[in-house]
Amino acid sequence: MADIDARTLGERIRDARKRAGLSQEDLGRAVGLERTAMNKIEGGVRKVTALELADIAAAIGVRMSTFFEEPVPALVAHRSSQGLDTADSQIDALLAKFASEVEFVASLGVDELGLDAADAVTQAGITQPTTNAEAEALAAKARNLMSLSANEPIRHLSDCVAQVGLLAFSRDVGKDTADAGTILLPRGGVSLVNSHMKIGRRRLALAHELGHYLISDAYTIDWRVADHSDQAVPMESRLDRFARALLLPEDAVTRQWIEKVSRSGERTAAIYLASEFRVDMATLATRLKELGLTDSETVAAVRKYRTTQADIIEMNLHVPLEELNGTTVPRIFARAVLRLMRDERISRERALDLLQGTVDEADLPHARERRADEIWNFVS
Repeated sequence: MADIDARTLGERIRDARKRAGLSQEDLGRAVGLERTAMNKIEGGVRKVTALELADIAAAIGVRMSTFFEEPVPALVAHRSSQGLDTADSQIDALLAKFASEVEFVASLGVDELGLDAADAVTQAGITQPTTNAEAEALAAKARNLMSLSANEPIRHLSDCVAQVGLLAFSRDVGKDTADAGTILLPRGGVSLVNSHMKIGRRRLALAHELGHYLISDAYTIDWRVADHSDQAVPMESRLDRFARALLLPEDAVTRQWIEKVSRSGERTAAIYLASEFRVDMATLATRLKELGLTDSETVAAVRKYRTTQADIIEMNLHVPLEELNGTTVPRIFARAVLRLMRDERISRERALDLLQGTVDEADLPHARERRADEIWNFVS
């Protein structure tokens, strides 16, 4: 935890207040201070007491220690480029929070976090795809880095991206905000997916974020993934293509589409492929079109198909638990937090905070009982 002066502390309080959508008057009212006092605190003119800082942190919804931690370099660069007075989106603020917490856990050197997996990405020498063919090739390389075969469905995408150092969190941040965002850490990266979307769309968004991570985009917030045109945002369009190719590999989709259509017709084929590869119908329809597997009329029909309960029963479809549903944390991050708690390097309360409410206090491992003679371990 760094020593900082009153001006720097004031600036961090101001930035956190703005990200929380609070005015100086709102925050002052919440902590029992006049707006003028809050203005002086944020300007570094008036020092803030420890109790006042604790109240300010609670009102904003952050840990007090956040004000003393150095922000992730990519976050600093992003906010500087946006201008000091630019209000961050909700997903931006949450992404910054999760990145900070991953950095905190990483700083404690726990093996379970696995960010050393990011070294394989660095060594792969990946460059930005400038054509659709290069986007397809990048998807094949990503599968190889994640130890996946060329054609198998990706059952648990969030676990797979962790194998290359990208930790994927999820949170429902509502309908009218971004789909996802990614921040590059000094080693590895953190993504946040808006779980307000349906499962197929969530997985597509995370696949898109993996693309940003692989090409080393330092900080990205993505709105309406898969709706980008070549003319408006060509790189985003390439990453959309990458995401579809990652989830729907060409050879497997081509073979299974032709086979299923010949046996059971287009609707059954579409329902089977969407279920097998865990994508939404819009993504499947676009993929069929770009692979030249069907005409525009069929593409439009596929977009409208819906899987019914009868389809699930009659086609014996596997319906796994939905990933990235509600608030989730990466499995390896949760394991790292629990390891730190078991080793008594963080408190149970801190563990619960890091796990974002995904684990109840009663579900945490019981504290180890100490032997009477262990007191000598703490005597020099």
